[in-house]
Amino acid sequence: PPPAPRAASARNSVPCPPLTPLPSAPLQDIRNTVGNIPMEWYQDFPHIGYNLDGKKIYKPIRNKDELDMFLEKMENPDYWRTVQDKMTGADIKLTDEQVDLVHRLQKGQFGDVHFDPYEPAVDFFTHEVMIHPVTNRPADKRSFIPSLIEKEKVSKLVHAIKMGWIKPRKPKDDTPTYYDLWAHEDPNSILGRHKMHVPAPKMKLPGHEESYNPPPEYLLSEEEKLAWEQQEPAERKLNFMPQQYRCLRAVPAYSRFIHERFERCLDLYLCPRQRKMRVNVDPEDLIPKLPKPRDLQPFPTTQALVYRGHTSLVRCLSVSPSGQWLVSGSDDCTVRFWEVCTARCMKTLPVSGVVKSVAWNPNPTICLVAICVEQSVLLVNPCLGDKLLYGATDQLLESYVAPEEERVQPMQWVTANMEEHSKGVRLVVQHSKAVKQVTWHGKGDYFASVVSDNSNMQVLIHQTSKRWSQNPFRKSKGLVQCVLFHPIRPYFFVATQRYVRVYNLLKQELTKKLMTNCKWVSSMAIHPGGDNIICGSYDSKLAWFDLDLSTRPYQLLRHHKKALRSVAFHKHYPLFASGSDDGTVIVCHGMVYNDLLQNPLLVPVKVLKGHVLTLDLGVLDVLFHPTQPWVFSSGADGTVRLYT
Repeated sequence: PPPAPRAASARNSVPCPPLTPLPSAPLQDIRNTVGNIPMEWYQDFPHIGYNLDGKKIYKPIRNKDELDMFLEKMENPDYWRTVQDKMTGADIKLTDEQVDLVHRLQKGQFGDVHFDPYEPAVDFFTHEVMIHPVTNRPADKRSFIPSLIEKEKVSKLVHAIKMGWIKPRKPKDDTPTYYDLWAHEDPNSILGRHKMHVPAPKMKLPGHEESYNPPPEYLLSEEEKLAWEQQEPAERKLNFMPQQYRCLRAVPAYSRFIHERFERCLDLYLCPRQRKMRVNVDPEDLIPKLPKPRDLQPFPTTQALVYRGHTSLVRCLSVSPSGQWLVSGSDDCTVRFWEVCTARCMKTLPVSGVVKSVAWNPNPTICLVAICVEQSVLLVNPCLGDKLLYGATDQLLESYVAPEEERVQPMQWVTANMEEHSKGVRLVVQHSKAVKQVTWHGKGDYFASVVSDNSNMQVLIHQTSKRWSQNPFRKSKGLVQCVLFHPIRPYFFVATQRYVRVYNLLKQELTKKLMTNCKWVSSMAIHPGGDNIICGSYDSKLAWFDLDLSTRPYQLLRHHKKALRSVAFHKHYPLFASGSDDGTVIVCHGMVYNDLLQNPLLVPVKVLKGHVLTLDLGVLDVLFHPTQPWVFSSGADGTVRLYT
């Protein structure tokens, strides 16, 4: 074999420095066996890798916050030489040799402190060219015979160029292309930049005071000159003093010429001339267009009659289905029956206590009034009007036959004695606690009463024909304020302090729970159509609910300044009213449309005044006449007023 080559071409090579070991450093920690992977993959895990036995290497506990880190930085003298090992997560303190190594590498020096980069090169190989070749292998045949494969490729390319399949590349044209920006503009249209051009404001033309020979009234007197000189330049009406010269040749050069030209230049290039796209909105357009009140007539506008006779505040009102008679209950322990048209008191019924609520039976074939007095509900036949009517009512009550088996019921039905019968009292329903409200069902047989109690016995439903009472609720849902029967469907409305619950009496289940957005509900009324209710509250709000729309108020009206005591709907006209402690009755137009897509229209139309505030109480009850657009109100001043 030929002798070992000595690399004749190596004489121009750069000598390699001898490899010297790095300064003593601790051996690399090879406990973590995850390999050369990004350690960020482990940042969401409690461990940082696995050791040789395949067990997890857990990260050291790092519970230091920013303050602890800052204190350690200030107090630990070795903080600057402490680094974190990414493989194990542990803090390592660098030795002096390692710190020196880092400093050298940062300066771009060699890692070995003993290495000299400038030592003389040693000629390891000979500089003489050897006579023997490095290899004696014969040359390949393909090095001197043309390739047939390449010849075939070239012939294919030539054929493609001849057929026009391959086209030569066009040389790139480096000359920049210019084009007309406005070539496609409509020549008749005003260009945008011309549209937005705002011309510079013109300078004020000189007046008489700038003249070289002004009229004498434009010249300043000595006092005016003194005052002009003492004024601040910004406060002066004129920034020069008018002067008089004999002729134009005698006028000297204007001393403020350069100053004024400079200020004009500043005005031209510093003043922003931008067209502000202002939206001119008429404030009247923002207010919703409500119909005029005169287009919404009829509604009550004037006080027609005052029913006087009670000596204390009149708490409650009710009107007969015919609209001929009115009943009122007062704190003077009397119930008075009035003729509506004449304000004449037809009958006075003394009772044993304060009258909290009265309700006339809505059935026109029955003449019966329910009255809440202390712990009982009195069913009274006032014996007014048609004798056949109230006689038939007495016959109906007397035709009751008691059942053979005595049924257990929460209340006690007592027939009135002779003395009470002569006054008109027919039946007494005795409760366990004080009764605060009574209301009739539309058919006139059932009525509900509300008792001042916290238990489940707050609401009771009574049937007159069978003299039977029942408690519809198992448990209490809050302090009940008032209850109502639905005018058409078998629904029952129960208003507590914050909510109105709607129960289905047939299915015996809760249908809806209305959020009133009020602190304390005081009263409630239902629209004769049955799909809308209004609630008055002691925080002077009136909430209108559309039962088909939402469980939250469709609209909250804040027309009154004080607590609302009573609200009422008219049976036939689109009217509702509210009475408040501010002594006013506000009548509103409330049109409910048959079109379900159209929302109700609520327009306040009239504020009715007349009641005198007594003991900080105003209007305690409001009530509409069943057929006419009239409203009754009872107040703390002991009067009942009719507005027509």
